[in-house]
Amino acid sequence: MSEGSLSRFSSFKLFAGTSHPELAEAIARHLHLPLSLIDIHRFSDGEIYVAPKENVRGADVFFIQPTCPPVNENLVELLIAIDALRRASAERITAVIPYYGYARQEKKDAPREPITARLVADLLEAAGADRVITVDLHAGAIQGFFKIPVDHLTALPLFGEYFLEKMNNGMENVTVVAPDAGRVKAAEKLADYLNAPLTVVYKHRPRQQEVEVTHVVGDIQGRVPIIFEDIVATGGTLVECVNALLEAGALPEVHIAVTHPVLTGAAAQRLNRPEVAELVVTDTIPIPPEKRIPQLRVLSVAPLLAEAIRRIHGNLSVSALFDRRLEQPTLWALANSSKVGQSHESGRGSRSD
Repeated sequence: MSEGSLSRFSSFKLFAGTSHPELAEAIARHLHLPLSLIDIHRFSDGEIYVAPKENVRGADVFFIQPTCPPVNENLVELLIAIDALRRASAERITAVIPYYGYARQEKKDAPREPITARLVADLLEAAGADRVITVDLHAGAIQGFFKIPVDHLTALPLFGEYFLEKMNNGMENVTVVAPDAGRVKAAEKLADYLNAPLTVVYKHRPRQQEVEVTHVVGDIQGRVPIIFEDIVATGGTLVECVNALLEAGALPEVHIAVTHPVLTGAAAQRLNRPEVAELVVTDTIPIPPEKRIPQLRVLSVAPLLAEAIRRIHGNLSVSALFDRRLEQPTLWALANSSKVGQSHESGRGSRSD
């Protein structure tokens, strides 16, 4: 990869935190660029120390760190890393945050609640970040919390290509399902790409982390559902959604597509049921072995993030990645290279929640 595309930068550096080293290594491979050396460790009292072990003066620096669980540890590590790079005179620092923690607290739903997604944005700017790259924010409006540029990428091309291939290989009568009203626009885009109808499941939350489905809108009778969600944490929404679809007459062959597999507690086990044909996720978050279930399939966002990094460094359009009308290769064409595999039965997969 050329380092001379932007003369204002002395070099191009790619660093990684400790939250997801496998993804960082995959991004580096796609960029044909080694990860730069950095010292990250904890003191005996739990405080975090971060210091780059290479000269970054005048460099265009990208620091990869999803703020996944443990969220607070990984977030503070990211903030300290940005501060260290700024004090080491990096010319530009881009925080590559595939999963943006606290994104679900983006508005006040009750009196005296915090808007933590805004607080995190303020912290990133205060630490010294010049730019942010992230994937499938829970609410797109979070981009407006920043005064610095935010490149909001989407895993939609990866899911679109994955399910289109399955449909071309015989999967019929597909319906894309939005598991709540907030996911309708995203589900519409996937439905348009697959040329499939859309069904919407409406729900309400009587209490935090509790979900009740009120009704299902759309023809799901005798059809194969693809539930399209951005985050799965406890799995409660998806379990209730699956139950509601089956009661409405859907075939017991439910496909679930989720960008961020947070999978807290027993979420993975709750989704390990015969009616769930597969759980398709991305690797924005590392999935430990205990969360692996036989239905899990993982699509890698490494090609997407690597190409976005390459384009930002070269002052090229990032939005063009998602324009299927262009003749040049885009992420829609590169999506097949994202597959890392992987059913649990093949021995290479990871269980998802």
